[in-house]
Amino acid sequence: MLTQFSRRRRTAAVLALAAALTVAAPIAEARPGGGGSFGSRGSRTYTAPSATPTAPGGGMTMQRSQTAPSPGMSNPGMQAPAAPGRRFGGGFFAGLLGAGLLGALLGGGFFGGLGGLASMIGLLFQVGLVVVVVMLALRFFRRRSEPAGAGAPYARSTLDGGPNPGGPAPAAGGSFGGARPVQTRNVQIGPADYQAFERLLGDIQDAYSREDRVTLGNLTTPEMAGYFDEELRNNAAQGVVNKITDVKLLQGDLAEAWGEDRTDYATVAMRYALKDVMVDRASGRVVKTEPAPEATELWTFQRQPGRGWVLSAIQQTR
Repeated sequence: MLTQFSRRRRTAAVLALAAALTVAAPIAEARPGGGGSFGSRGSRTYTAPSATPTAPGGGMTMQRSQTAPSPGMSNPGMQAPAAPGRRFGGGFFAGLLGAGLLGALLGGGFFGGLGGLASMIGLLFQVGLVVVVVMLALRFFRRRSEPAGAGAPYARSTLDGGPNPGGPAPAAGGSFGGARPVQTRNVQIGPADYQAFERLLGDIQDAYSREDRVTLGNLTTPEMAGYFDEELRNNAAQGVVNKITDVKLLQGDLAEAWGEDRTDYATVAMRYALKDVMVDRASGRVVKTEPAPEATELWTFQRQPGRGWVLSAIQQTR
């Protein structure tokens, strides 16, 4: 009887731990993008953005993208894009928790055959081990990055005007099996463009906070709008709303600007201030406050002929 009761108690504890980890994950990923790197940058999608004074370590390579690597695409240190609809590291955690839960339900846990006090000690050690492994894995995945892409940065202290230096943009990638490399061209970025980038930074954060999917669709590519919609649906499933206010650009630098076919691209490093909280959807009570008052990210914008700039990618800095 005592052994059966201990097994039930151990199973309940592990289930509670799994539920807590599952609930906490989406809440920990605040603001649009949730601290990830995803989207598309044309032929440079799998090349890390160049370093700038705002982002001296450069940017991380893409974790999620609908752009498939091709022979003519620049892809040093390329990472395979994550499967749509899955969060980074989800398979690892599912396997880890699944193994622990299966063992607990079968009465063994990680350390079966223990009873009484020894069983309780084994339970505590098992739970502690799961927490430590999950924390270490999260830290490893978030810090993993690839070498930064080549190219001289265009340094700016603010996004307030001035064209980027002239000269032709290098062609991305090389020939492979007879495939033609992607041809790029130089794109001039001026004061009006920098003002548009700063305005988009605030407007996208505001639309995300209001869960305004129509506005997000107008300010971003369909791919980015899909990622944002996924995050908003995850928040709704957890009963929370990500409220972002007081967004202010503090410093910005142009990392890269180029064109491919009829599409212009510009990747900008931006350090901005914000207030970022998670609010309970029913009561309006704040359930989580992002401790960092600032964020530094690289945002890539794209522009079609006759249209304005829209957001096509967000990448984290090193």
